[in-house]
Amino acid sequence: MAQFLRFLPSLPTLTRTSAIDILLVAFLVYQAFMVVRGTRAAPILVGIFIMMALYGLSVWAGLEALHAVLSNVVPLIGLAIIVLFHSEIRRTLARLGRKRWLGLGAGYRAPESINEILMAVEVMAPKKVGALIVLERDIGLRTFVESGVSLEARITRDLLLSIFAPGLPLHDGAVIVQKDRVAAAACFLPLTTAPALSRDLGTRHRAAIGITEESDCLTIVVSEETGRISVGAFGELAQGLSLAEVRERINRHFEVHQPGSMQIDESPADIPLAPTTSAFMAETARNAETRPAERVNQP
Repeated sequence: MAQFLRFLPSLPTLTRTSAIDILLVAFLVYQAFMVVRGTRAAPILVGIFIMMALYGLSVWAGLEALHAVLSNVVPLIGLAIIVLFHSEIRRTLARLGRKRWLGLGAGYRAPESINEILMAVEVMAPKKVGALIVLERDIGLRTFVESGVSLEARITRDLLLSIFAPGLPLHDGAVIVQKDRVAAAACFLPLTTAPALSRDLGTRHRAAIGITEESDCLTIVVSEETGRISVGAFGELAQGLSLAEVRERINRHFEVHQPGSMQIDESPADIPLAPTTSAFMAETARNAETRPAERVNQP
């Protein structure tokens, strides 16, 4: 046994610097796997690893023909990774940028008019009025704001009800909220391409997930087919939530605590409606059965 160990190369001494180096490499590898997990990029990454393993095998075993072929392909893998994984790389950099490092990056604020948003959602959900509301956090959404109709209006329940009223030009699109103002309506959002999603999810829900994959915003969705309320964040969508659960997720996402916050009754009958809002609800009830499937990115 001693003679066998003599032929093995001596292992270097594990120092503190080496341990930190190993931990950093492990962290980067873990982040890379977390980015591609459950996406279309996962099989591509497996194929790249297989090609690299075959290249190493050809060098070790002396397979000249295989080595000659792969030697012209392997040098292009770096460029292929940038082209094929550009969206995943951007998402990873955004994820690293929004983390708190040494306590920095704190101070996210929830929208100041969250009660107005929840009251509008409470009215729309029982009537199955489709809606998609995006709450901006730290990463700016200027690109998506410019794709819609600029409003720069103060958030009110009646404004949101008017925007999402069926048949109006701003209905098929997303509303982007920046602090206490509606920045734009009828905005185009990217759709998620995650293959593990249910086929029952419509375009509005896929857009609600897609925008959270691109940034650190939070989305609130009201389905116009079932009236269920959903909340999306960090590429995940929680469906069938109550108003209290929606408020809790908003506070958790924006890292705020409001123990004495006002609770909204989930029965819309207790909220007096303005005449314009009553007319809106009557028109919504008449059109509820004849509306097409929910859409977001309608040209």
